[in-house]
Amino acid sequence: MNEDLYPKIYFYRRLVQAKLFIDAHFDEPINLNDIADEAYFSKFHFIRSFKKIYLLTPHQYLMGVRLEKAKILLQSSVSISNTCYACGFESIPSFTTLFKKTTGFTPSQYRQLQLELKADRQSKPFKYIPGCFAQKNGWTENSNF
Repeated sequence: MNEDLYPKIYFYRRLVQAKLFIDAHFDEPINLNDIADEAYFSKFHFIRSFKKIYLLTPHQYLMGVRLEKAKILLQSSVSISNTCYACGFESIPSFTTLFKKTTGFTPSQYRQLQLELKADRQSKPFKYIPGCFAQKNGWTENSNF
């Protein structure tokens, strides 16, 4: 497809449509053909165009969306296996490996860290308020707030 024959907005709209498809169906077993079909591109042209616009391949973007959703679920009481499958991963070992590679923590370590941070924020809220903001509002250590 020659991009010069069509207005650029049409071209970008189709790429955004494919990105939104990934965002909506990240938890399903989708493949590159499904995503490229959503944009009405051949898969090779779609990969090049997507990477040019988003600086990631469609697969990298899909994995990023899945990992961000997994982080949110791990902060709640959802089990690691349920998080894995709810985010569209097919196996717990592959999920754990990819999660550790991108975050530096295993899913269980990440969950434990998030629980500790939550408890710390509740017990010491001033620790998480910038000093300049607290001082501006009179919330310093010596105030009665």
